[in-house]
This record gives sequence, structure tokens and C-alpha cells, in this order.
Amino acid sequence: MSLTDFTYEDVGATRKPGNCPEGFHPLHVRTRVGEGEEAFRRASGALFSWEMHRAAGFGMRTDAERAAVDTDVTVTLGGMIKAPCRVVWTLEEPRRAGWAYGTLPGHPECGEEAFVVNRTGDGTVWLTITAFSRPAKWYTRAGGPATRGVQHAYARRCGAALRKLCASVTEG
Repeated sequence: MSLTDFTYEDVGATRKPGNCPEGFHPLHVRTRVGEGEEAFRRASGALFSWEMHRAAGFGMRTDAERAAVDTDVTVTLGGMIKAPCRVVWTLEEPRRAGWAYGTLPGHPECGEEAFVVNRTGDGTVWLTITAFSRPAKWYTRAGGPATRGVQHAYARRCGAALRKLCASVTEG
């Protein structure tokens, strides 16, 4: 991974919860997506295969079938917003799975966003999205707090899509 390609210095910082570099805005959105081992497997699969993002209405342009370190992906919304990113870390454990991507030149924001699915001790499956960012383009700077509102809406939309994808899965 070439760190010179990223538009920020603290590559991989989302791996540690609560880690927000100085000068960036934090984001933390947690959504309950289901119950049980099957829901966890379904959620993890949808997360790694880009299905969650696509179900939420976002384009995921990439040659990779699943998220892996050094995978480039461009997140798109309509034909107007194109956000190039690269996967910076992945996590696959019995009760936690996820990955994070960092911004590349051309992204409207500068920073990193992590998507982690975990299954708690009571069997509840959660999606937690954490990020740190700051504006990188004139229009995201001009948007000010509204831009951060859009980021929160993006995270909530991903959570709702994943919950819908896991709705038919029940503990067997």
C-alpha cells in the first residue's frame, strides 16, 4: 500500500475505536441489523461483497469481488458524486468482521471510514460505522455542517439496507 496516494496521514486510524485525528470531524453510527449467527454471517457477507452499499443505492465501482486490503473502489451516487477510496484494513473474527477505506485524490472528503459488523454476547448483530473526515472540495467546505449531515444519512442508509438484507435470516 502506498501511503502517498492517500489524502490524509493517519491511514488505518479507524482500526482503534474513538481515534479521530486532530482537525477532522468524527462520525459514529450504530445500527441493530439482526439476531444470531446466521444474521452475522449474512451481514458480514453483504458487507464484504459490496452488497450492503449497493442495496443502499450507492454504486461501488471496483474490479474486486470482495473488500481486501489495497482494493480500490469508487463510491458513486448518481452520475454526480464520485468518491475514490482504497481499503486500508480488514477484520475477520468469529464475532467481528469489517473493513475500512481511506480517501484518494478526487474524493470530496478527506479521511477514513470503517464498517464493522459484530455479534454481541446476547446474539444481537450490529453494524457500526465510524469515520473521521474533513472537506476536500470547495462544495463540501461550502456545505459546512450540512455535509456532515449527509455523511450521517449515508451511514444510517447503509445500516437500514443491511438490516433489510438480514431481515429474512433467523437463528436455526
